[in-house]
Amino acid sequence: MATSSSKSPPPPPPPPPPPPTEAATDGVSVVVVPLPAQGHLNQFLHLSHLLAARGLSVHFVGSACHNRQARDRYAAPSPPSPILFHDLPLPPFPSPPPSPSSFLSHLQPAFAAAAAHFPSPLSSLLRSLAASSRRVILLHDSTMSFAAAAAAANASLPNLSSFALHTVSAFALLHFLRESRGASPIPSYDDDDDDNNNIRRDDCFSPDFLAFLRSQHGMIPPNSCRLLNSCRAIEGEFIDQLAKEPAWRAKKTYAIGPLNPTAITRADGGRRHDCLKWLDTQRPGSVLYVSFGTASPLPKEQTAELAAGLEAAGVPFVWAVRRADRANIYENNDDDDDDVSREFERRVEWGRVVRGWAPQGEVLRHGSTGGFMSHCGWNSCMESMGAGVPMLTWPMHSDQPRNAQLVARVLGAGVAAREWAARGGVVAAAAIRDAVVAFMLGDEGAAARSRARLVGDQLRLAAAEGGSSRTDFDAFVADITN
Repeated sequence: MATSSSKSPPPPPPPPPPPPTEAATDGVSVVVVPLPAQGHLNQFLHLSHLLAARGLSVHFVGSACHNRQARDRYAAPSPPSPILFHDLPLPPFPSPPPSPSSFLSHLQPAFAAAAAHFPSPLSSLLRSLAASSRRVILLHDSTMSFAAAAAAANASLPNLSSFALHTVSAFALLHFLRESRGASPIPSYDDDDDDNNNIRRDDCFSPDFLAFLRSQHGMIPPNSCRLLNSCRAIEGEFIDQLAKEPAWRAKKTYAIGPLNPTAITRADGGRRHDCLKWLDTQRPGSVLYVSFGTASPLPKEQTAELAAGLEAAGVPFVWAVRRADRANIYENNDDDDDDVSREFERRVEWGRVVRGWAPQGEVLRHGSTGGFMSHCGWNSCMESMGAGVPMLTWPMHSDQPRNAQLVARVLGAGVAAREWAARGGVVAAAAIRDAVVAFMLGDEGAAARSRARLVGDQLRLAAAEGGSSRTDFDAFVADITN
């Protein structure tokens, strides 16, 4: 038998394809269809700008109010890339106030309306672009897969192809796929991780949204290529495991994250939010940023305990307080005042309360920010990890429990403020105080801070020239312009 030393070395892997030239991208139109919720609109708009910067014609599809929302809240790069927005007609839909006890149910009317009324005008747009473009690429949210069905209904268009973007972590997606086929969870990376076997899909989603997910995922074509807003530097193991799942086999996958910019150059002449000016006066790494996202509110009782806990901790903080989004953020906002008192704001001189929209990316990248108490939506996770900021995790629903597990237990770049198993109760002010102090001033927080810096370096390298995500993105652009 030949020894290993006598074997010929394996051939080197083929080099990645060069970025397409302007001539290659000419005549290629990309139509993007996001779920009408902030965390999805944001990812798709980031991706749209990245594609437009490569010379592709990008068409952003949504209702008038959701396209406006995407534009109004976007931290535009400098200079911004041209995006064509298409306001598809959508009949009036209910926009009820959010409820802490029924996650995402208040957004469901917008999701259902889009799925019911977008296919026909979307098909018309695809046919129109196909007549004038060398190639048309439909890039849809995996939760908006009616778009793929609309593309399939136009099979007579040979220059039309569809791709699905998954806006969650590979880790969360892998767990959901394994659970759907009755497999056990991935073994925990932490002996103290009591949540691993207790995170169930039926507990993470409302019944209506879970039914919506199942109906949409069932419309993704079997041979559809997939994109992930993640990268191999932090999730390579789980991306490889995804490729072995029965529902994922033989699907070409591009891991192109982080989609959010790893550095922000303002395009508005340098105007800065007041909280950033206040951060300029704080010590490096001393400030805790607190935000629970846009989709679901904290109960009033929990908000009061959180305020008391932050006050008792005495740690500098920036707290973004706002009501969760309605299905239409521009309507029915008369009763949407937040639950944090002005007296608290006056009393806690070492912190800042930001009411309304906060410049989260810039806050996380500020040198004075040393931690992020978060609901662990995937956008927030990627922004925090990309900035090298550790997370104090407080998952609420959807993919957030698995994201929190990934950040804290797998990557070591966070610490749990509230375990998933405790989601049914109210975390007392004293427990919040102790968690904040330990995280910002203690050894466990220092270890997470060190790991977060390493993870941040990995993410930035992945997005840079020659990194895994840049290579995958180049390959994706080459694929769609071929």
